[in-house]
Amino acid sequence: MPRKALADLAHESLLDAAHPVRSLVRLLALEPRRLTVALLAFVAKEIPLWFLPVITGAVIDIVADGGSTTTVLVWFAVAVVLLAQNYPNHLVYTRNFMTVVRSTGAALRNALVERLQALSIGYYARSSAALVQSKVVRDVENVEMMLQQVTHPLLSAAMVLVGAVTMTAIKVPEFLPVYALAIPLALLIRRTMANRSRDRNERFRREMEGFATQVGEMASLIPVTRAHGLERTATARVATGADDVRRAALDLDMLNGRVNSVSWVTMQFLGVFCLVLAALVALSGVVPITPGEVVLLSTYFGLLTQGLTQVLNLVPVTARGLESVRSIAEVLTEPDLEQNEGGRVVDEVRGHLRLEGVSHRYADATEDALAGVDLDVPAGRTVAFVGSSGSGKSTLLNLVLGFVRPTGGRILLDGQDMAELDLRTVRRSVSVVPQESVLFEGTVRDNVAYGLDDPSDERVRAALRDANALEFVESMPEGWDTVVGQRGARLSGGQRQRLAIARALVRDPRILFLDEATSALDPEAEATVRDALARLMRGRTTLVVAHRLSTVRGADRIVVLDRGRVVESGTHAELLARSGRYARLHAVQEGGLPA
Repeated sequence: MPRKALADLAHESLLDAAHPVRSLVRLLALEPRRLTVALLAFVAKEIPLWFLPVITGAVIDIVADGGSTTTVLVWFAVAVVLLAQNYPNHLVYTRNFMTVVRSTGAALRNALVERLQALSIGYYARSSAALVQSKVVRDVENVEMMLQQVTHPLLSAAMVLVGAVTMTAIKVPEFLPVYALAIPLALLIRRTMANRSRDRNERFRREMEGFATQVGEMASLIPVTRAHGLERTATARVATGADDVRRAALDLDMLNGRVNSVSWVTMQFLGVFCLVLAALVALSGVVPITPGEVVLLSTYFGLLTQGLTQVLNLVPVTARGLESVRSIAEVLTEPDLEQNEGGRVVDEVRGHLRLEGVSHRYADATEDALAGVDLDVPAGRTVAFVGSSGSGKSTLLNLVLGFVRPTGGRILLDGQDMAELDLRTVRRSVSVVPQESVLFEGTVRDNVAYGLDDPSDERVRAALRDANALEFVESMPEGWDTVVGQRGARLSGGQRQRLAIARALVRDPRILFLDEATSALDPEAEATVRDALARLMRGRTTLVVAHRLSTVRGADRIVVLDRGRVVESGTHAELLARSGRYARLHAVQEGGLPA
């Protein structure tokens, strides 16, 4: 699929949750050449379906009138040619149409991923990883399945209708009004069931998304669950969600069953009615109809009602696919984007940060998480933020990173208001070492060099060495080609954290964020990691969030936060001498006074 089309798709111009059918047509039209070839091949391959009744009727009339065998053989030859061409044309149709379908699926997944990368951190605070995965995997699969299963019967029914009406108009035009019964009845059934099917498919999707979230939470909580013997509690919680899914699915199944039964009975009745009517008309002589034409009319109507039955039976698949289109459109039209478009591109970052009266209040909150913070961080200096849980430390880091925007005041980077910058270009000069390092299923080298354009081996080795990780990496069976496992499961906590530091080092950032980077480690691992962090911080603007005050003693400045406000600021020695909030926190951690 062309890059421009993918970009349009990612930026919501093609998908509309309110008009899923129109959205699908737009998607398929992105590859007009292949779609045209597929439709032409389909028309050619389906000729036998509507023309064989003509041959059958002609042969019956030849036999009834005592005609020649030569004429029968001519009709036989025509049938052979029509049937033989079905195979190559079917392959052409399948190749081109399924290429369009699979390309559409790939484009939807790529567009979803691109959009997900543009959404704000707030969106991910509201949405679980399992929900996001469901939209990218399950919903797109439903759309592909709908296109694959519905298109062929729909086009086939349309071809039979056109062929039947055309040949009937030529052979027995007086019988055309009978066909007018089938289409309105089919449309009436489709319209009657459509809204109910949409509502129940939407309910089923919501239940499935909620259940996927519960399963994801269960998987992440397994260590806690196992440690506290809460297996039955966890099972019961998920079982409740599974029962909600069961009820929603059963309601949908019952509706689908009614649609299928009503469709089949109605269309079969019309088929029998057409056969009896044609026979009565032929016997009465009201309209001159030959035996072959009776068979022709009956066969056409049977094919038509069979095709309409197939189309109506696909209402459930169609409804599920269209609901998935709406689900995908929810993401592609989600307005909560991280606003970078139109911002000034930053080519060089020196690392001077300044906060002027910065405040932030989260949506639906009654108080500011951060209020009136003024702070100046010269380039190359280290500033640490300490305070109790909920004091605003993480909010401050998220503000400087641009994950959330100030609701008051402004943040300056090298003298420029960050609200006016393209933060994607700023972050090329930024590295973050979080409390829990995030590794993916890949080799050590892949994880360290993540996002870089093939850095040299020496650059990677130097980063591993400075992160105190080279020794344990080289002791692995395959060195830095060793696969670390999902989320680094084959490594210890200290090893994972040192790889995260190596990942930061290899980028040579100008600004560094350390968010509780050693709090989850044992004392021995912490000492090793702290030594690596000291190398990483050297000469870089560093913002540190820490609960352990022992990790921030060497900071150029320590800022004490309480309820979103700066209550103290100074060096470790200065703050201890003031006997204030910092001194009390220090005393608590040293085993002295209560906080």
